[in-house]
Amino acid sequence: MNPQPLTGKHAIVTGGGRGIGAAIAAELAQAGARLTLMGRSRASLEAQAQKLGPEVHMETCDVANPQEVQRAFEAAAGALGSVTILVNNAGQAESQPFVKTDLGLWNRTLEVNLTGSFLCSQAVLPGMLKAGWGRIVNIASTAGLRGYPYVSAYCAAKHGVIGLTRSLALELARKNITVNAVCPGYTQTEMLEASLAKIVQKTGRSAAEARAELALANPQGRLVEPQEVAQAVLWLCLPASGALTGQAIAVAGGEVT
Repeated sequence: MNPQPLTGKHAIVTGGGRGIGAAIAAELAQAGARLTLMGRSRASLEAQAQKLGPEVHMETCDVANPQEVQRAFEAAAGALGSVTILVNNAGQAESQPFVKTDLGLWNRTLEVNLTGSFLCSQAVLPGMLKAGWGRIVNIASTAGLRGYPYVSAYCAAKHGVIGLTRSLALELARKNITVNAVCPGYTQTEMLEASLAKIVQKTGRSAAEARAELALANPQGRLVEPQEVAQAVLWLCLPASGALTGQAIAVAGGEVT
């Protein structure tokens, strides 16, 4: 087995400076890919790049901004060559009851989670089509496969990501470009820690009680680890995974079947 099956491939990971994105970046780099990390925080990108080696390229980018996406993706291709792997990982979640979900929250959530995936995928597709090979992996969520209370905007956005995944996969099925979604359940990340803090603030529960409640959603009775999500993404990016496209794969301990 080739220990570096992605040698010669240029991979971009959005939201690559921390959490699931950082874990995905580490797996792709270990598999031999040339790597560009994108995110809004330069400090987070630099901290992650130091762990991965001096050849990692970085671009600050708000994926919801078309001009920034165009600039960042052109710069990345200029630095490391045409992009053949894209992981749309950048995302955000805010919780509110539906009646308190204002248009600003709704728009912010859809812009980052859904429109960002659209813009970044459009940015890489010309190069993938020219190369005759590509992998797009959208990090959705179990919230794209089922509903959760108090996060209607997030659920709507992630359902949209899965719809985009399935549609684009069919368009590209004969082009040697696969498009898949990975759908983590509650995962041990900085985003989850922020959600836990909000639960503690609003309910008066302890952090341990809030964490235990979220873990109950997983039939395995635990939170998912970022590395487990990253392994699923790596699998979908491998040259040998060419028959896998249009799939929404839950990494959630059996929560969604």
